[in-house]
Amino acid sequence: MQVALLLVAVAVVLHGLLGPQLAPTNLSTVLAWIHYRGLLIGALLAAGNAFCGACPMILVRDLGRRLHRPVRHWPHWLGRKWVAIGLFAGVLFAYELFDLWALPAATAWLVIGYFGAALAVDTTFTGAAFCKHVCPVGQFNFVASTLSPLELGVRDASVCERCKTVDCIKGRRDERTQATITQRGCELGLFLPSKVGNLECTFCLDCVQACPHDNVAIAFRVPGEELIDDRHRSVIGRLSGRVDLAVLALLFTFGALLNAFAMIGPVYQITGWLARAVGTSAEAPVLGVLFIVGLGIIPVALCGAAALVARTLALTPAPGIKDVAVRYAYTLIPFGLGVWVAHYGFHFLTGVWTVIPVVQSAAIDATGRALLGAPDWRWLGMRPGAVFPLQIGVTLLGGLGSLMLVHRLAEQDRDTLGSRAGIPWSLLVVGLSAFALWILAQPMEMRGTWLGG
Repeated sequence: MQVALLLVAVAVVLHGLLGPQLAPTNLSTVLAWIHYRGLLIGALLAAGNAFCGACPMILVRDLGRRLHRPVRHWPHWLGRKWVAIGLFAGVLFAYELFDLWALPAATAWLVIGYFGAALAVDTTFTGAAFCKHVCPVGQFNFVASTLSPLELGVRDASVCERCKTVDCIKGRRDERTQATITQRGCELGLFLPSKVGNLECTFCLDCVQACPHDNVAIAFRVPGEELIDDRHRSVIGRLSGRVDLAVLALLFTFGALLNAFAMIGPVYQITGWLARAVGTSAEAPVLGVLFIVGLGIIPVALCGAAALVARTLALTPAPGIKDVAVRYAYTLIPFGLGVWVAHYGFHFLTGVWTVIPVVQSAAIDATGRALLGAPDWRWLGMRPGAVFPLQIGVTLLGGLGSLMLVHRLAEQDRDTLGSRAGIPWSLLVVGLSAFALWILAQPMEMRGTWLGG
């Protein structure tokens, strides 16, 4: 899968730089912004973090490490997710500011830059430093895969208790010399017996191949269950103690709303008002204010208010507002994923067949001959009106998932907060779901999908 995606990446870069710069006719924009995102979100739901496991950058990184072996460890003071959170927000901002869906060459350079960053980080620092601490797509995949029905786990815990080599972490060494590692272990340091769920797991399956007892397997589980499981887990610790992961969950959720909101007409009225208020006609500062409000002020205000009300409703001395907010922030992830599926699914389903004429056109650009036939630009996909009921369905399903997690968590915290603590968070989920449905009901831009208006 890594080889296949590497070939796709090469095609995306070459056609993006050398092909036509009209977005709907270029492999770079069509594959990156329509098909990759749609297939990514589908795979995350169905098969876990499969796209991280198939990441082509691993091949390039491994080749680079043959030429330059990394010796440094990732700085301890950067050990949390703050760098990746900043880059995640930065990618969302750049996508809107530069209209990347309409710029094939810029998309190609973004892919090149991504490979270059992965190569630079992972030939400098040991382990999977880029995947764990830097990659914005990886953080998106980590959060979304918490709702997958699949995870990597141990078959029999007693086998791990008797194991003396811990090859799943250290890697399997040559049986004769014990000097060289023939199969690497988990580069993210996830110790399988204390691993919980899919957070931090790239599904690379190195632990499966390294285990000498064949005791690691892909197993079915209840989607989302790990989000209310506060056991101490390998590498991560307790979710209730990870403010950075809670912020990542909020960025994932409110980023879905803001990314979809930026596709509808009312956003132009709001940015126009902001431009007059700020006193500038430049897009960057206006968009910056919108992102600060949408991804910073509003999430903090809403979650802070919900935590304050939950604490007020408690019948016994309750944890602090920050502790309550962190505890419940993860329950918003199912709703956020529902919005991402509705948004990416809209682009994918309305433009799913556009790849056929684009590939035909790319063959002509590369060879000068119609080897795959003359492109028929009438190939599109489903009509937007036909996709709308599906968008409503997945959004409501995501909201329902969040409500169920809120209820489960409130029951768990009955002794500290009381079951009524879930009321403000349930109201928050309902309000966000109503706002998402309003966004989806607006006419959406067909970004990079259709030729013409």
